[in-house]
Amino acid sequence: MANHAPSHEPRGFEDHKETYEGFLTGSIALGIICGYVLVALVAFAFMDYLNVLTGFAGLIVGVIATLIDVRAGGRWYLSGGLLVLFGLFVAINL
Repeated sequence: MANHAPSHEPRGFEDHKETYEGFLTGSIALGIICGYVLVALVAFAFMDYLNVLTGFAGLIVGVIATLIDVRAGGRWYLSGGLLVLFGLFVAINL
């Protein structure tokens, strides 16, 4: 006969806490990536030269920086700082 006993102990509150922290981390990461998309769209539409290269480069670097910050524990210094620099670079070149 098959053993239908649970393979792990029920943890209750710890499971809920991990799920909530994962939700918050994912929400912040998605918000930062949306910021990169917004700045890239401004670069695509309003920059006079190298707009496509600048927009796509900013998106790629931004997503990589966000993934690094997610894996580093959610400090958001790298991706937030690069988002500010990317926004300033696009704003200067308008």
